[in-house]
Amino acid sequence: MGIVVQKYGGTSVGSLEKIRNVARKVAQRYKNGDRIAVVLSAMAGETDRLITLANELSANPDSREMDVLISTGEQVSVSLLAMALRDLGVPARSLLAHQISIRTDNTHTKARIIDVGVETIKKVFDAGEVAVVAGFQGITLENDITTLGRGGSDTSAVALAAVLGADVCEIYTDVDGVYTCDPNICDKARRLDKISYDEMLEMASLGAKVLQTRSVEFAKKYNVPILVKSTFSDNGGTLTIKEDEDMEKEVVSGITYDRNEAKITLLGVQDRPGVAATIFTGLAEKNINVDMIIQNVSPDGKFADLSFTVTKTDFNKAMEIVREKAPQLGAREVTGDTSIAKISIVGVGMRSHAGVASRMFEALSCVGINIMMISTSEIKVSCVIDEKFVELGVRQLHETFELDKPGSNFGKD
Repeated sequence: MGIVVQKYGGTSVGSLEKIRNVARKVAQRYKNGDRIAVVLSAMAGETDRLITLANELSANPDSREMDVLISTGEQVSVSLLAMALRDLGVPARSLLAHQISIRTDNTHTKARIIDVGVETIKKVFDAGEVAVVAGFQGITLENDITTLGRGGSDTSAVALAAVLGADVCEIYTDVDGVYTCDPNICDKARRLDKISYDEMLEMASLGAKVLQTRSVEFAKKYNVPILVKSTFSDNGGTLTIKEDEDMEKEVVSGITYDRNEAKITLLGVQDRPGVAATIFTGLAEKNINVDMIIQNVSPDGKFADLSFTVTKTDFNKAMEIVREKAPQLGAREVTGDTSIAKISIVGVGMRSHAGVASRMFEALSCVGINIMMISTSEIKVSCVIDEKFVELGVRQLHETFELDKPGSNFGKD
């Protein structure tokens, strides 16, 4: 018997009928002889509803109590699925984070997993039952409830698959795989049969919504194959695995975008050691992640302009911290811009091909899109542009790199 971990997102369990549909899929797999752990998100819209309740009650909800509140959504979905499975004659048991000891750090609302216990789930397996596990939630060493941040159920599932030595971690969602770009923007988007961990990690971190970044990090570290499939269809699917030779034939595998970006600029900062450390240490202490960073030094070498990007979610908090630090750094002015977006190309084939970035820049310029900031790695190039040009930019890049056609997309350069 194989061990399979399945994860179903909020849209997959968004109603009682959808929960019954998931129960039927799990029951079929159970009857095939697999040992199954099913990880669930809260029903679609439930987490947002709970967050709204908290914000209506308090202008600044305590993060510990927020975790106690929003973790309840998963408790509802796992108990309902266990009931639905039992109605189909499949023995099942719902399990919460404290029951299987999903230990995390103390960072409420975006905790990181430290350790996952397996003894309870193994006992469930030995009893011939399906383990229905609450995703998204964990517990600290002090037994406080934590949550893993948006998309955290993906991380719960992959971490569980890693410690159980599962054959595969199946992520079921409302799309039938990973596409070359958002099909809602480009009707020529093509589903990928497979993708490397590194490519998926870049795409997830750059705005693709299919998988949470930390779940891919776990999968890569512990070599857990991830299969992304649709809950509502048996067709398609994208397998995330180790890089192979065929993957390098595709110079660019996908185009991503992220509208959840904001830019902060400090003008006229003194150009001396410790300035950047002062700013970014202050942000790190508040758990604010910084993405792109650009510094321009004045001709006389005395002053610099420093720009960086954060999520729109963290923008107000980040601006408050930067404005507080600005006087001691001698900054002339602090400005912010929330009307930006990030657009990126991703592909392991970039490692062995020159000129990919220039081709991207030329493609954007051909449709009048100005680039504000640039960031690169071995397998991606990202540009900050005006948010209103995102869809145009995605379609232009998809056409430029011929992503609607399988095989090499480098063409002439």
